[in-house]
Amino acid sequence: MIRTEHLDVGLSLTTERMDDARSVCIGFWVGTGSRDEHDGEAGASHFLEHLLFKGTAERSPSAIAEAVDEVGGDFNAFTTKEYTSFYIRLLAEDLSLGLDILSDIMWRPALRPSDLDAERLVILDEILMHADEPADEAAEQSSALLFPDHPLGREVLGTQESVATMTPERIREFFTLHYRPGNMVVAVAGDVDHSSVADGLSARFAGPSGGMTADRHPPEDKVEPLRVTRRATEQTHLVLASRSVDRSDPRRYALAVLNHVLGGGLSSRLFQEIRERRGLAYSVWSERVAYHDAGTVSVGMGTAPEHVAEVLDIVTSELALLGERGITERELTIAKGNLRAETLLACEDSGARMSRIGAGLLLHREVLTVDEVLARVEALTLEEIHGAAAELASAPRTLSVVGPFEESDFDVDSLRLG
Repeated sequence: MIRTEHLDVGLSLTTERMDDARSVCIGFWVGTGSRDEHDGEAGASHFLEHLLFKGTAERSPSAIAEAVDEVGGDFNAFTTKEYTSFYIRLLAEDLSLGLDILSDIMWRPALRPSDLDAERLVILDEILMHADEPADEAAEQSSALLFPDHPLGREVLGTQESVATMTPERIREFFTLHYRPGNMVVAVAGDVDHSSVADGLSARFAGPSGGMTADRHPPEDKVEPLRVTRRATEQTHLVLASRSVDRSDPRRYALAVLNHVLGGGLSSRLFQEIRERRGLAYSVWSERVAYHDAGTVSVGMGTAPEHVAEVLDIVTSELALLGERGITERELTIAKGNLRAETLLACEDSGARMSRIGAGLLLHREVLTVDEVLARVEALTLEEIHGAAAELASAPRTLSVVGPFEESDFDVDSLRLG
């Protein structure tokens, strides 16, 4: 059973009771991510994710770690381009401890200058670690091509310069502006009583009132067609991508099916053709990402430099074929079955359920039941999928390359880039 309530303290709360569960997962979702940062504060959201784990005036980082370890809990966080999430999963009998810790770090973080200096080094190492991974670099470069001169094209971690110059004052100002109840959702799933959680949050609330999601400006339609980062790698990493629909567009369900057919599963066209039949790549994938006012569909792979031209030809041919003919009835059946099973299997885990309802309320302002989501997928027709495929096939493309190549090695026109 899912219940949603707006508390008097300003927080939005959603809970889902799982009758057979013995665990509970609590998540605080903040509606601010890297796209909501000004140029001078790039990386502030991710920086705060680190700093809130450094404790409060009353709770040291080691005290928090010991308290969570003692009850076998899992305590973590992540930052995206449009939101930041902090969560703890533990036994239902330890719900109060979870609420205590999360409420403390959300409303009373220490944000000590000494902690900022220590975490600055950690984040700079994290940036270097990503730079050492050519697949990550290709993906980040792809975002910059799809959203040039826009915060959606910027890396969530920030840059070495922005992280190196981040000040305690700037971090605290960012926290004070964005970490307010009107910009937050609390989601809890598992062996949970909604009223008890609502009362517990209200009793523990100690932050400022008000707050709202930051004003956002949509990206322009333009994309940059090609960027090649020359590196002496054994594999060349490629991401071919297009802009797509935002997260409120009803066509997102058709794109979820289309994505599975293209490269989202073991039976997908690209996996079968590139890996299974021709052995040209170990990893080949496609994914769909939806933001507040934009979206993307990307195809990525790592392949030997001598196979790059052949692999790109396969991908562009499959996109053209999808645009001309759509998908088959059998492919539609497989994709629907996969999405249904994936959704239902996730329901067995309190963490996955917490994420589903938390993201639903924060991003869509509503929490659909699983049956409502599955009904929308099941209702999809071949004609709807073909319409989405035709739009994808005709959309301007971008190509991100990391490997032993130059930009002159790629034909922008034949790849239909830009």
